Amino acid sequence: MQIEIDSGSGFCFGVTRAIGKAEEELAKDNRLYCLGDIVHNGRECDRLAAMGLQTIDHDRFDRLQDARVLLRAHGEPPSTYERALRNGITLIDATCPVVLHLQERIKRDYDADTRHERQIVIFGKKGHAEVMGLVGQTEGTAIVIENLDDANHLLDFNRDISLYSQTTKPLEGFRQVVELIQSRISPDATFVYCDTICRQVANRMEGIRRFAGRHDAVLFVCGIKSSNGRVLFDQCLQANPRSHMVDSARDIRPEWLEGCHSVGICGATSTPKWLMEQCKARIEELNR
Repeated sequence: MQIEIDSGSGFCFGVTRAIGKAEEELAKDNRLYCLGDIVHNGRECDRLAAMGLQTIDHDRFDRLQDARVLLRAHGEPPSTYERALRNGITLIDATCPVVLHLQERIKRDYDADTRHERQIVIFGKKGHAEVMGLVGQTEGTAIVIENLDDANHLLDFNRDISLYSQTTKPLEGFRQVVELIQSRISPDATFVYCDTICRQVANRMEGIRRFAGRHDAVLFVCGIKSSNGRVLFDQCLQANPRSHMVDSARDIRPEWLEGCHSVGICGATSTPKWLMEQCKARIEELNR
């Protein structure tokens, strides 16, 4: 049986950078907090926890004093930085540069509209860490839409609109939202949009479809919390109905491999390479 690990899968630049910062800081001192899961993959979080990384939520963060806290690639709203300053917390900021640039653009847009009459709209997942950081640039006033139905019901098409996107959303979905707003916006209102989708992530969709299509079966390795993973796994399924999502090698079922001459292993932007290698080793063991 041929087993191939997709060379295009695995950590994106932002996640690689955040984990590198965590490992660097833990090498100096094994006491380091991370605000939220550093990556949406439980196995990688477990590995870093064994090195001393402690994951905390915002409630715990608010009670910390004089500690070191790493901010993950998703980014944080201004309130997090303000709280850190008040509580003497040292921040190790691992916000992805792509996300940071988007935050800055939204804040400039918001600040430039001194009367705040323009609707700042973010195409993204409600409650997602990155989106919460983006909404924070507008003092909580930005409108988050997940789909065309949200756009139809939440937007006032008689008022000016500025549209941005969570960096990991699908390009096609963003284009559909743009077309909808263009078709409904009042002639007396203005509409501007910024395609802020990360191409390193977006380009994986076409690549993963091609990869899934050339194998008899596909194992998609992904943590259950990964939004990007669910989107990419859907692309796998469309290209190959014999695609299966697994959290780790122990989830692999022998019947999935029956009659297969080639098996592909791929994953999300939050999936570590070492985890895909473990899945490959498990398939080899089952195929003996």
